[in-house]
Amino acid sequence: MTTIQLIGFSASIFIGISLGLIGGGGSILTLPVLVYMMGINPVLSTAYSLFVVGTTSLVGSVNYMRNEQVNYRAAFVFAIPSFLAVFLTRKYLVPAIPDPVFTTASFALSRNVAIMLFFALVMLAASLSMIRDKKKETSAETDAVQFNLPLIALEGALVGTLTGIVGAGGGFLIIPALVLLARLPMKMAVGTSLLIIAAKSLIGFLGDLSNMQVDWPFLLEFTALSVVGIFVGSYLSRYVPGEKLKKAFGWFVLMMGVYIIAKELLF
Repeated sequence: MTTIQLIGFSASIFIGISLGLIGGGGSILTLPVLVYMMGINPVLSTAYSLFVVGTTSLVGSVNYMRNEQVNYRAAFVFAIPSFLAVFLTRKYLVPAIPDPVFTTASFALSRNVAIMLFFALVMLAASLSMIRDKKKETSAETDAVQFNLPLIALEGALVGTLTGIVGAGGGFLIIPALVLLARLPMKMAVGTSLLIIAAKSLIGFLGDLSNMQVDWPFLLEFTALSVVGIFVGSYLSRYVPGEKLKKAFGWFVLMMGVYIIAKELLF
């Protein structure tokens, strides 16, 4: 095992820590770690990312469920179109992406590079969402969930498609949707989001089993370290101000997104 691979396994712990501390962000780290540190091709890495993020989020959601900070009705309304979208994307859309995706007389954009560039754009969007100062939060005293069914269903389908293509859980999109469209308080939105991420990521992974050869020993070891990380992150969350950490992580994600774009296009 090389030094860079050892660093990659160590980084898997930080994927879980991120999920435990801020309820998201882990999927933003997973794909670059698998591609650049573990040397796995981007298409297979998106599948592995779904399993890692899905399993880790499922473990993280248990604590929220114990504290009654998961709204199952909101999760159900959001999740159904998301489940369908992520499964169909992994089963049919991703295998159908041509290689190269785009070509001219002097330039060819391969499928692997296209996936990494698209993921980098997702990272930039996620970073801005985490950096932006959100001072207006839904009141925690709101008991009745007010559904905007068409918008929630559309958001679920879009996030599911995004998850299927790049292997990202999409928490940075799910949480605002639950807060704004279902009027959930922030902590309940985070808990509900983790449950949705877990379910749709693992369902998306099922769509890959018939298309890819999975290295189960590696995947389970990598995932186990991430699960350890979420316990550490949940413990640290009692002492670390979540909003400050979220902004710092946002700047880190922004720099990583710029790095991926530069690496894929310039080097």
